[in-house]
Amino acid sequence: MKQLLSFIKKEFYHVFRDRKTLLMLFGLPIAQIILFGFALTNEIKNAKIVVVDYAKDEASRQIADKVDASTYFDIDKYLSGHEEIEEAFRSGKIKMALIFPDHFYSDLLHTNKAQVQVIADASDLNTATTLTNYISNIITDYQSGLNKGTTIPYRIVPEIRMLYNPQLKGEHTFIPGMMAMIMMIICVMMTAISIVREKELGTMEILLVSPFKPILVILSKFVPYLLISLMNVTSILLLSKFFLNLPVQGSIVLLYAISFIFIITSLCLGLLISIKSESQQTAMFISLMATLLPTLLLSGFMFPIENMPLPLQIISNIVPSKWFYVIVKSIMIKGSGFQTIWKETLILCGMALFLLIVSLRSFKIRLA
Repeated sequence: MKQLLSFIKKEFYHVFRDRKTLLMLFGLPIAQIILFGFALTNEIKNAKIVVVDYAKDEASRQIADKVDASTYFDIDKYLSGHEEIEEAFRSGKIKMALIFPDHFYSDLLHTNKAQVQVIADASDLNTATTLTNYISNIITDYQSGLNKGTTIPYRIVPEIRMLYNPQLKGEHTFIPGMMAMIMMIICVMMTAISIVREKELGTMEILLVSPFKPILVILSKFVPYLLISLMNVTSILLLSKFFLNLPVQGSIVLLYAISFIFIITSLCLGLLISIKSESQQTAMFISLMATLLPTLLLSGFMFPIENMPLPLQIISNIVPSKWFYVIVKSIMIKGSGFQTIWKETLILCGMALFLLIVSLRSFKIRLA
């Protein structure tokens, strides 16, 4: 029994002396509880919407004020007509439009029935469905207030239209998100183990003492995975069109150009991980932590970023897949052009340039 206790005591010493083990044992559960219990939620708050009020009467103003007063919506602006709605949605900031027809209150008083149109951006189906349920409940609550003490009940009927995805297909969210995740994981992971593998095999010394310039060594690691990734983009687009009936609504050339930039960004990140790692196992672990979790949690693919705490919203800005996901949705689903996505494209280009410069400066032409 004494021997057993001594071995148990020794094992406790090993655990508490290893900071990495302590971090895994105590830090990981705490981080998961905070992330999944507090930060990551499918509940949507402060969604930006626009209002087109042709009626400009008492009832339309009261409903708009009631919507704006809720925690779920934030009226971004009042538009003058339908022609401005499409442009507002293409900007990517607006989630919904609320349209009151002419004589809204007059129709409600004289016929006991009126319609209000609700247009939602269904390129993100879960968000659109949740927001339409929220606004339908608000309108129903206003309607209940009108019906108190009346013999013939008033009916306000929301006419809901799902923009960009009228058939409510999940592929409109799934395909852009999977494109970002697949490209990120493949590019980063495969590049991450390429240079460190040469170190482990001892062939890096041969490459560095050869007439082959170091920049060409890096370029030789880039090109195969770049071409393979572009082939993957092609296969994903073909599958989405012919098997999932989701063709590209915008410019296919623009989509390939943006994919090229994103692939370069991912390859540069993998290169930096490979240079800093001492073994293939370490490189693979770091690449998984740097790609899979951020893409799933902080790209907007699974959870709405605008509902996360401010620190996580700030951190999400350094995740390349977030910007690529926004761009792919805009081009594939909304048919947007470069004038709509130029900011996100510029951010991706800046990330690629930064990671490339850091990688080249970190690459040692002499092995210690």
